[in-house]
Amino acid sequence: MRLTVNGKAHDVDAALDTALLYVLRNDLELNGPKYGCGLGECGACAVLIDGVAARSCVIPIEGCAGRDIVTLEGLGTREHPDPVQQAFIHEQAAQCGYCLNGMIITTKALLLRSPRPSEDEVLEALRHHLCRCGAHVEIMRAAMRAAGRLVEAQTHDRP
Repeated sequence: MRLTVNGKAHDVDAALDTALLYVLRNDLELNGPKYGCGLGECGACAVLIDGVAARSCVIPIEGCAGRDIVTLEGLGTREHPDPVQQAFIHEQAAQCGYCLNGMIITTKALLLRSPRPSEDEVLEALRHHLCRCGAHVEIMRAAMRAAGRLVEAQTHDRP
């Protein structure tokens, strides 16, 4: 099977019902998507498929042929991070960092479909991602910064 991941075509030798996450991590050595719950509920395994955030732990590769898959590694580089990655770095939006792949990917997907989302839209987009560290405030600030809405959100919170 041929998969396009981060702009490159890859021939993958795996059963068609293999979860995309396993191919990304084990065969293509892309470690941005994490194995979290294995049920598609925590968000750690999120990737972009045709610009939409998807849980790669529950998506068989047979449904991915001919689609554009982007992982955290495909968003930007260490030298030139994607604006969403840069916002998370700037806001120091991590403790353990395990959830960040999903938070960043989902924020990117939100910005692709709604470039200037409200705080409520960001909350709704990220609500199904689990973060056990308690970096929620920093993650929200990073998402709002990436959306160009951080100043507006801070102004809104003032009495």
